[in-house]
Amino acid sequence: MPASSITHEVVMPGQPRSLATILLVSLATSMVGAQYASAQDFDEVQIRTEQITDGLYMLVGSGGNIAVSVGEDGTFIVDDQYAPLTEKIVAAIGEVTDEPVDFVINTHWHFDHTGGNENFGGRGAVIVSHANSRTRMETDQFVELFSENQRAYTRDGLPKITFDESVRFHLNGHTIDVVHLGRAHTDGDAVVYFREANVMHTGDVFVRYGLPFIDQPNGGSIDGMIAVTDRIAGMTDHETVFVPGHGPLSYRSDLLTFNAMLRTIRERITSVIESGGDFEAVLAANPVEGFPERGIETTSWLRLVYDSLMEGY
Repeated sequence: MPASSITHEVVMPGQPRSLATILLVSLATSMVGAQYASAQDFDEVQIRTEQITDGLYMLVGSGGNIAVSVGEDGTFIVDDQYAPLTEKIVAAIGEVTDEPVDFVINTHWHFDHTGGNENFGGRGAVIVSHANSRTRMETDQFVELFSENQRAYTRDGLPKITFDESVRFHLNGHTIDVVHLGRAHTDGDAVVYFREANVMHTGDVFVRYGLPFIDQPNGGSIDGMIAVTDRIAGMTDHETVFVPGHGPLSYRSDLLTFNAMLRTIRERITSVIESGGDFEAVLAANPVEGFPERGIETTSWLRLVYDSLMEGY
């Protein structure tokens, strides 16, 4: 893509954003799904760079948020959005370092977080994921909520390093723990904790667009989302900065609000199930009342949650 078509914006900590910018970022980051990806014009997507602390940044474009660590040990990124955005992402990274990307961590296997794998892997980056995520990427997958197929990745796009529980990096002055805390959004989720900076990339186990996508047919569950966000809360403190899978930089209070929302909705649905109600009864009870419903169509979302809870009955 010609350099003239690559645009990005650097926002320093504490710098105010216009309402238009906030709305644009909210719209761009709240959409998840291949249907949205196929409909959007990637030429119009801008990559916004926000500095979190020295040498540590968040990139926002379309798809999952990217964390970037730069320094004397190289360049380390978490997630890589959609393939057509790779050149824009590389250009944005090039504004903060001259070094190429050495490591790409996949927080899970969904296309809006791993679509750039083949491009970065083909340029020599080492891709790392949970073992289940690599297994998913080795074969074609079906994402039921969006009725979309995700094709198997080529050799360049597959993770070269996998782990079952955790792996630790020592790069750029950071101790970086990549940890699987259990099945939640999918069966291969990982969070990435930059310990000295007290910054955590959560992938899609924590998002800021409303009702979160829970990929129940592929190992996700509302119980898992609650359990994993409980564990994240126990690992962090009120000063931790979170890079959510989608949405603005966040804090522990945001994580706890998200967790409380899921708990309340789960309790409301469970109450209907235990009283003998079926899915139609769940819909009639409107268990999401009082919570933002942006991001995913509510009936489809409730079906995923209902199905995940019915696995225990």
